Amino acid sequence: MITNEPEFLIGIAGVAATLIGAFLVGVFFYIDSEQHRHLTASVAADLYLRAGVQWIFIAFATPLFVSLALVPTEPVFGAIVFLFFSVILVVSTFDTGRRIVARGASGSSLALLVNHWFCTAAVIAIVALPWILGGWAAAPESYVPSMLLLLITGFSSTAALVMAQFDATIGMSDETGRRRDQPRHSS
Repeated sequence: MITNEPEFLIGIAGVAATLIGAFLVGVFFYIDSEQHRHLTASVAADLYLRAGVQWIFIAFATPLFVSLALVPTEPVFGAIVFLFFSVILVVSTFDTGRRIVARGASGSSLALLVNHWFCTAAVIAIVALPWILGGWAAAPESYVPSMLLLLITGFSSTAALVMAQFDATIGMSDETGRRRDQPRHSS
């Protein structure tokens, strides 16, 4: 049992807001980078990257808005907000899965494939846990495991996207035409 439930929920909202802010900065820097222009040569890869970024935003936005809805209102309003974001999360999970298997997408990245299946399993638990623990109008504490799972899966998805971008740069040529993974030889 959480001793000071409103403060705990506000803390979860604060962590989620911080992760959203950091993720936004990273996305904007990446979109503006030269690396983005070189790595996303295929439409499928661009669409997958967009779907993945959307999924991460939803994963971080859900604990933010649900926590903020649960603190000052009745549990029924928190349930409605959670249900709304759960539907969006499930649809986004299917969209990301559909895009990862598309030809030319990011399906060749082991980090993204493993993370996608981990997150898909987690989404089932995330959506079901509050209803299992507390019923339709669950107490705010029934949402905490789902919120924490969302923060974990959002963070793991961010890490998987970063690792996939590192994997994609292996073998790229630098300005001199030499591959980045080849050592320099002095003449």
